[in-house]
Amino acid sequence: MADDLAEHGWSQQNIFLPEQLTLELAAECRLLAASGALNAASVGRGTAQAIRTDIRGDRILWLKAGQSPACDSYLHIMENLRIALNRALYLGLVDYESHFALYGPGASYQTHLDRFRDDDCRTVSVIIYLNHDWLPEQGGALRLHPQGESVQDISPMGSRLVLFLSADMLHEVLPATRDRLSLAGWFRRRPALDN
Repeated sequence: MADDLAEHGWSQQNIFLPEQLTLELAAECRLLAASGALNAASVGRGTAQAIRTDIRGDRILWLKAGQSPACDSYLHIMENLRIALNRALYLGLVDYESHFALYGPGASYQTHLDRFRDDDCRTVSVIIYLNHDWLPEQGGALRLHPQGESVQDISPMGSRLVLFLSADMLHEVLPATRDRLSLAGWFRRRPALDN
């Protein structure tokens, strides 16, 4: 993964989470959605923050330590990945933030970067898919736009991990014909002013 990030700016691992943990996280996401705990995601920051379903159509809930055994297992795995990326690439990653994301049928997210213009903390973006028995014809691909390379469409198959550099990788979420579940997250460094 570290070599891929250094060379291409992104990496894909097809079986990253154990199958049982993937199923538990998917069940938790569905239960949260059914209870109304997932909220429409917004775009922008501060006073410019707004819900724009024409730009971004997912519903989300941020993870917290202690939320559930499955979430705690996932966060522990991501902490180990943070340490490994720091050892390999000296990125200065200090923490990780993540949320469940559910895109209903037809929902999408237009092309964007994950790093905010006024905040350079997000360094490596992470997406882990929770979709059991996903078929490519159901859509919902993550479309990456690597600089100087061909567009890459990545199907949201369960347990698949995608990493990319937050400041550099334009990407979008294409619409699907069924609910599309994932965990989206960001390894963060300290703000540049604190260095």
